Amino acid sequence: YMLGHKPPFRMICPGKVYRKDADATHSPMFHQFEGLMIGEDISLANMKAVMIAAIRALISPDAEFRFRTSFFPFVEPGLEVDMKWTGNEKESREGKWLEIVGCGMVHPNVLKNVGIDPRKWQGFAFGFGVERMLMIKHQIPDLRSFYEGDLRFLRQF
Repeated sequence: YMLGHKPPFRMICPGKVYRKDADATHSPMFHQFEGLMIGEDISLANMKAVMIAAIRALISPDAEFRFRTSFFPFVEPGLEVDMKWTGNEKESREGKWLEIVGCGMVHPNVLKNVGIDPRKWQGFAFGFGVERMLMIKHQIPDLRSFYEGDLRFLRQF
């Protein structure tokens, strides 16, 4: 997107992600929507405000969440957003918190590599895990339930 567009811009893109994980909260394939905002004077505070507004609008106005530092190769600083599990903690297999989004400020080298001057433009990127958000919103303890094809599970939504 950054190669084909000049800042300022905002974009959101849905898609599938593939990785080498498989357990109650990880799947080798999952869905996410990614976002990118590049502009003048975009800050970490802007990113956090967008994350907070999205969580409250998509999951619950009363959602309890936290930000914590993390490493992602294309952003600096990198943050993860965890949501408080509201169902039975023993069933969740993750305890009280579940990561639902990775985010961060786009690294200046990424901007340089796509021809955007990092002295003038800054921005942030994020990726929300759709299934994990649904797990929290509907208290679904096992991610694998989405992919088993059990119509009884699917019909409740």
